[in-house]
Amino acid sequence: MGSSSDRVARNSDLEIAGLTVYLGFGRFADEPRIHRILVEHAVRGVRIQALLRVFLAAFVLLTVCLDPPNSAMAVSVVTGILYAAWCIAGCWAVMRHARFAVRWSWVGLPVDLLLMTILAVIASMSNDVSWTINALIAGFALVPMIAAVSLQPRLCALVVAATVVVYAVSTALSREANGEPWSVVVLRVLVIAALAVGAVLLAQLNRSRVITIGSLAAERAQLLDETMTIEERERGNLAESLHDGALQYILAARQELATLRDSADEETLDRVDGALRESARLLRTTLSELHPAVLEQAGLAVALTDLSSSYGNRAGAPTIAVDTAAWPSDLRTSADSLLFATARELLTNVIKHAGAENAEVTAEFEDSVARLVVLDDGVGLPGDVDVEDLLQRRQASGHIGLASPRVRIEGLGGRMRLENRPTGGLAAIVEMPARRL
Repeated sequence: MGSSSDRVARNSDLEIAGLTVYLGFGRFADEPRIHRILVEHAVRGVRIQALLRVFLAAFVLLTVCLDPPNSAMAVSVVTGILYAAWCIAGCWAVMRHARFAVRWSWVGLPVDLLLMTILAVIASMSNDVSWTINALIAGFALVPMIAAVSLQPRLCALVVAATVVVYAVSTALSREANGEPWSVVVLRVLVIAALAVGAVLLAQLNRSRVITIGSLAAERAQLLDETMTIEERERGNLAESLHDGALQYILAARQELATLRDSADEETLDRVDGALRESARLLRTTLSELHPAVLEQAGLAVALTDLSSSYGNRAGAPTIAVDTAAWPSDLRTSADSLLFATARELLTNVIKHAGAENAEVTAEFEDSVARLVVLDDGVGLPGDVDVEDLLQRRQASGHIGLASPRVRIEGLGGRMRLENRPTGGLAAIVEMPARRL
């Protein structure tokens, strides 16, 4: 409990939450389960920017090497090399520290524009015909495209506006040396201006799409919350109905049998009594699984023990061990009900799908963090299966299963992980903040 990997995971969640606010998605501040979706889209945008920037760096290097300017050629080459190094470092940062790169991706856009401006000024200093400036001017078209991938339209607008201005000035400075009429200059500037407007609109469109995706994900999470609430309420109603109906009739029938002992066949009465006793036991077990009163009366530790015992008595079920040494028997937390429901779903999956001979349920509580671990020695998950995709596909096909408690856990700032164990079988790990009651 409280291992370094757990602390890293919690720090990662805090970092993702901070990035969500930084990107301007404050409307989802109360939906932690949506944060990863938003940040993942931002990371993809930064990676696309890094790729386009590599193309721009290659273009600049080829331009200053194949068609160097008539003046300050060495400065141009060195500038191109430094920019290429900057782009390579940026790619490395995006691959290794993508979330950090999201925060500082805006730095790259001014650097791109500054580089193109420096080279354009150097190339335009020549009074002779310069093919360098003609080539470099074409590279300005890549800057709006790099800015368009950003999820920040205002930053994109600032960069592309400056790009149009620098492009217009550079083209005007080189016009006389290259013998171009003003009409050509104006037409070129109009094309870059159109690209700039398109880049800003594309950035707004990308941001709108991400917000729409986040809203749909939030609605989906809310629906799953409501589904689980309804499910728990129906379980409680069914448990109450069984307790007040069928179970009472069975208990009454056993009492009536006791009065017939002296006037009926003893062996027949024993068989009927045994069947009624077993029916009563099964009904009590079902009641405990549906709506465990012991959870409220004795706490999670006892409830998990009873749940594991009832599941372990089923035909073909594995041997289930329970370890609640790190969960005090008198402890009550805000996460008890959700952890119990999650354990019930996990054990159901173990019995139905794992083909395991042994399973273990562990509950721990430390530093206001509740932890539930369910291990088995079954078949585990196929190596090529993506857990997220598997859960989403099962949910889409109508099998809510683990999806509902998982969404509620993430909504409360927790995490659920499914991992194959090195020794075989599956490990399901749930961690979530919880307060003492």
